[in-house]
Amino acid sequence: MIAPAHAGHLATLRALIREGAAEGSFDRELAQDSEETKLFFANLRQALVTGYFVIEDARGVLSRRAVPGYVYWPDDRNELSQPVGFGLFRQFESGYELWLTGVYSTWRRSGHGRSMLAALLATPAGRLAWVVRVSQGSHSGDAMGRLLADHGFAPVRETASTRWFLRHDAPDELRDRLQRAQVIARTMH
Repeated sequence: MIAPAHAGHLATLRALIREGAAEGSFDRELAQDSEETKLFFANLRQALVTGYFVIEDARGVLSRRAVPGYVYWPDDRNELSQPVGFGLFRQFESGYELWLTGVYSTWRRSGHGRSMLAALLATPAGRLAWVVRVSQGSHSGDAMGRLLADHGFAPVRETASTRWFLRHDAPDELRDRLQRAQVIARTMH
């Protein structure tokens, strides 16, 4: 079961993101207590309150992007249960990217990733989620690739750090742009 994420879920999202960063699923710096990490989590809190995240592009230009988010619980949860997973989408000009997603390591290999991904992709943002990036250094990267394939996503681009997946019904213009895109070093913002 999923529900919209809100600021009260920040501690859970922070713990899941830090766990994923330590495993290589996200920027490893997110597992540390740096000034950039503090800014990222402050921005994430703001996104959970307002629905918008401040994004810095490769040129250093700041803009706001819609970031709908959801938290996930197993179906048999009780009222005191904390979420065991989450998914955040990030808007771009022609749809959404499934931007960040994770399940606590203790809940993996039990079908929760599959259930959560199906629920996330059934949301309004999920129905317009054309792109997913998976870290090459992630312990869960291959499993995520298989789950994405079950939902019509296929790899379309690979860099040393990232494998890009595109949904089969994505706009042709987006497919062409992704395949031709120049590789630019990415920052956490």
